Amino acid sequence: RPIFDHFSIEPALRVAVARRAPLRSGGSIVVDQGEALTAIDVNTGSFTGSNNDLEETVTRNNLEACDEVARQLRLRNIGGLIVIDFIDMKSRRDQQAVFKAMRERLKHDKAKTQILQISPLGLMEMTRQRLNESLNITINEPCKHCQGRGRVKSAESMSVELQRRLNAILGKAETPGRELLVIIHPDVMERLRTHDGELFVELERRHN
Repeated sequence: RPIFDHFSIEPALRVAVARRAPLRSGGSIVVDQGEALTAIDVNTGSFTGSNNDLEETVTRNNLEACDEVARQLRLRNIGGLIVIDFIDMKSRRDQQAVFKAMRERLKHDKAKTQILQISPLGLMEMTRQRLNESLNITINEPCKHCQGRGRVKSAESMSVELQRRLNAILGKAETPGRELLVIIHPDVMERLRTHDGELFVELERRHN
């Protein structure tokens, strides 16, 4: 068997570059890698506990997140400035427990790290030495449509843009009745057939 199949490497790689990483308790952490820094958000998900032990539940969730954050930093080879948004903890004692837990989890990390105490806003700032390119950069490349922002223009936006560009091109045409081939996504085509149908009939009439 191919070694990647034997050790289930492909599914592990998909998880390692996914935006969301699950926690055992039902919560999750969301990792957003940007140019300036990496932001990590801790969410409780279904792990909410009861009103009586809400503070304890939040602290347990944050402590569990420390394990996964430290693991993901090594797995994804993330370096540079990192900001972790833990779930708000009112008690300074709980904040200190999470700070110590994170420092302990990163103690044996090969990359040098420096961690600051949790701020009044519930944010923990840290830096991690860049040893190599992150896993995300190594195996992925930016989407040619959204330039790596993870968003694409809506069908409505593309329809409006197409109308503007057609008007500009056809307005400069030296001879009337010029034919143009427009290649668009099926979702945009559906928009042109329905909501914007009358606009394109008018465009066709105006420019012949």
